[in-house]
Amino acid sequence: MDFASHFTRQLDTLKADGNYRTFANLERRCGDFPRANRHGDTVDEVTVWCSNDYLGMGQHPDVVASMVATVQSCGTGAGGTRNIGGNTVQHRALECELADLHGKDAALLFTSGYVSNWAALSTLGSKIPNAVILSDEMNHASMIEGIRHSRADKVLWKHNDWRDLDRKLHATGDRPKIVAFESVYSMDGDISPIREIVEVCEAHGALSYIDEVHAVGMYGPRGGGVSEREGLAHRIDVIEGTLGKAFGCMGGYITGTTGLVDFIRSFSSGFIFTTALPPAVAAAATTSIRHLKASGDERARQRANVAEVRRRLTQAGIPHMANDSHIIPVMIGDPVKCRMISDILMADWGIYVQPINYPTVPKGTERLRITPGPQHAPADIDRLISALTALWSRCAISHAVA
Repeated sequence: MDFASHFTRQLDTLKADGNYRTFANLERRCGDFPRANRHGDTVDEVTVWCSNDYLGMGQHPDVVASMVATVQSCGTGAGGTRNIGGNTVQHRALECELADLHGKDAALLFTSGYVSNWAALSTLGSKIPNAVILSDEMNHASMIEGIRHSRADKVLWKHNDWRDLDRKLHATGDRPKIVAFESVYSMDGDISPIREIVEVCEAHGALSYIDEVHAVGMYGPRGGGVSEREGLAHRIDVIEGTLGKAFGCMGGYITGTTGLVDFIRSFSSGFIFTTALPPAVAAAATTSIRHLKASGDERARQRANVAEVRRRLTQAGIPHMANDSHIIPVMIGDPVKCRMISDILMADWGIYVQPINYPTVPKGTERLRITPGPQHAPADIDRLISALTALWSRCAISHAVA
């Protein structure tokens, strides 16, 4: 086989369809979020409007100081897997903090939220005899891949439709059942009916597994996610989250009972055979979580900015998907136009919003995904709305997507 020609043909197809991905070459500026330097032919300042560092905690002075101090005292890497030389006091402190955040007995760290979903679901599905996993049809790729790797039977249920879940749980009969779903869905920003889903799980004796990666730090009085806000965390068997979004660091985790977490720890290849997170990352994440448990200021300012951006978009006649979360999808519906608008925003306005195209979202639903943060100033919002309003007319997309 001519591998080089095959690779070229596939990439050319991506480019022709408008779905080829290019990365913005950014240099984050500590203490100046959401400003960053964009490196190209020149170095230009941009304002970031699409970060998953939702609260800017990646540059919070206490978080930064914690990481720096730990690097100076412990060095950089962990030195091995958790089993062989890489289990540090910083990891254990972080797991205790996470268990407390969700009101669970125990927690287990992974190197990313993708890995924690993949490892946990693949282990549960493969190590529970005759298990069937019922997965929301819009679940993240990490959950899909974990379920696939488990080789357990899989049943898809309609997105956020707890009645369909109830019917399909009933149809599975008397066998172990695992229900996997998310709280905040990252691209549409919709929030699942957690209470109803949990009640259906309880009625059928199913193990409930919720992905809260886009919710931890953001919702609930202590940042425990939507499940904490709704008072439901104690009724959910596994709460999975990330340290790489609202907490501003890196890593993923699961929380649950002591027995369940120990089960994953003991049988998951995704945990056993990978190098542990650097102790400095664990220390910084612990500091971030502790701060957001006590402080609601960042969440309050972030919510105010989300509401203001939504109001201004509506006022300007720019279509955006309605939801109850912090994610604002501005719908374009065409991959080429979506990329073009993103490029113009960056080049002419110094605004960075990454275009979201297939396969991240279905074809025909291409969008700009805007995530206002607490550090965005009124002048930043004014400039964003002015730019989008000008482009909406300039690119003649209002007729195509409105």
